[in-house]
Amino acid sequence: MKSVAFCTLGCKVNQYETECLREMFLKAGYCEADFDSYADVYIINTCTVTSISDRKSRQMIRRAKRNNPDAYIVVCGCYAQTAPEKVAEIDGVDLIIGSHDKSKILEYVNLHKEECAVCDIMHNHHFEKMSSSEQSHRSRAYVKIQDGCSQFCSYCIIPYARGPIRSRPVNEILEESKILAEKGFSELVYVGIHVASYGLDTKETDLAGLLCLANEITGIKRIRLSSIEPMTLNADFCKKISKCDKLCRHFHLSLQSGCDDTLKRMNRRYTTSQYKEIVDGLRKNFPECAITTDIMVGFPGETDEEFNASYEFVKNIEFSDAHIFKYSRRRGTPADKMPNQISPEKKDLRSKQMIEICKKTRDKYLDTFTGKTLEVLFEEKSGEFWQGKTTNYITVLVKSNLELEGSYQNVLIKNHVDGVAFGDLV
Repeated sequence: MKSVAFCTLGCKVNQYETECLREMFLKAGYCEADFDSYADVYIINTCTVTSISDRKSRQMIRRAKRNNPDAYIVVCGCYAQTAPEKVAEIDGVDLIIGSHDKSKILEYVNLHKEECAVCDIMHNHHFEKMSSSEQSHRSRAYVKIQDGCSQFCSYCIIPYARGPIRSRPVNEILEESKILAEKGFSELVYVGIHVASYGLDTKETDLAGLLCLANEITGIKRIRLSSIEPMTLNADFCKKISKCDKLCRHFHLSLQSGCDDTLKRMNRRYTTSQYKEIVDGLRKNFPECAITTDIMVGFPGETDEEFNASYEFVKNIEFSDAHIFKYSRRRGTPADKMPNQISPEKKDLRSKQMIEICKKTRDKYLDTFTGKTLEVLFEEKSGEFWQGKTTNYITVLVKSNLELEGSYQNVLIKNHVDGVAFGDLV
């Protein structure tokens, strides 16, 4: 029996696609090995969202070669798509496949092909059919509903790595969701590269329509969305999804900047006033919902005044959590050629300031739940604590000798430390 090992870098879409590949190989008779051990085949599903992602991808490829110099090494995903020539330079790589045609990897491996099979993703309008019914998570499962992005934000390489928007057929999504529910997965996470664009190409239904259909599936208790474009969540959209009682009360709305001038240079298609209107509408329709975000600092041309405007906007919105990151130049994007690139030192300072204010607003949000009872889906045990998530994505830890994995329990929240809530079963 041959062994296969997987390494996944990057987003939830990559994680889902690796799950599909894992299931494919196991059904074909392979056994799975740990990536840091000996294997006959290594599959590295790469990411290229930042230069750090590129470096990690290269490191994992070289690690596979060290683990078994005679192994068959497959490199796929976004870094392979955008820089196949650089991947080909790394010793030991046998097969290079980009963001598409991952479903053909098993066929290539069995034939022991050695080639670069990266297609022209920019002219690809076909959603690649892959599915997974046996995921490594025991209580939460990912379902890919969409691929590609046509936004072309000036700093982002992903449209070039994933191609144009492509929506998965509704019947396939619902069928996979039903199978996962039958397997015992009570929470499904609908993921995509730009989930807000779901249905724009196929015209079957839009994202709100899909959520309403999924809401009727027996066995599913929670449906969670990955990051979503802010302007999608207008009043009409909120009205439709407010009827979906299984939809998690957590919305990740990528902001990037709280300054209109910076947003314009980023080619983000909203203003801060529009963004705030969306947030206000969500909080009105979904009381106590979590609003999380991504914020970039140090974008080319970001003056002190622009950063201060962004800082004040973030402070006033009071996000329940935020991912702060420093602008990273990506060759091939418009922002890479923009003047007035910001120094690393200034990026570091701005990042620390933004992280600090977001910690304060996060703690203020968590304060509102102290003394309240919340329903938690428990996922795993770490030391003496069981860990789980609420519908609004609060991480909760409790001490218990009971077997809680995969169960929903009511927890009285007592306090919180570093963004994690602690409580007792009730």
